[in-house]
Amino acid sequence: MRQPVHSNTIAGWREWVALPQADIDWIKAKLDTGARSSALHAFGVREFERDGEAWVRFGVHPWQRTGADEVIMELPVHDRRSIRSSSGHTQRRYVVLMTIRLLGHDITAEVTLTNRDEMGFRMLIGRQALRQGSIVVDSGASFLGGRAPKPVRRRNRGRDVEA
Repeated sequence: MRQPVHSNTIAGWREWVALPQADIDWIKAKLDTGARSSALHAFGVREFERDGEAWVRFGVHPWQRTGADEVIMELPVHDRRSIRSSSGHTQRRYVVLMTIRLLGHDITAEVTLTNRDEMGFRMLIGRQALRQGSIVVDSGASFLGGRAPKPVRRRNRGRDVEA
């Protein structure tokens, strides 16, 4: 019989997370136990070769509905997979390994790159990453790890407000 583990961290169904490799301190993510893998909104995705290995260059807009604080990233291609979206469509995506900082835990996760412009969140964190970080999702809670400071959120939505 498996013994219960009591070192789980409780998170809300939506949380602000950081992507340290990209110097992104605040990006709103949906924690989705129904999704196997994690996904990040990426644009301008282009594969290239570095030292004989496949890499991918892509842009990230951490804030909804604005290009403020755009970040360009380059990471090795970890895999390429066919992913079925919640709408039932299958899409071939690049997979990269990224560090996600969630509630003080650094989790190395497989993250697929896709256009999430029409989605409510720039990032989706799936159950593989949640399991790795021993994160349990309270579906009735939100932002248990705190929120991005309002001046930062305002500035990054294109308003002229001091940080």
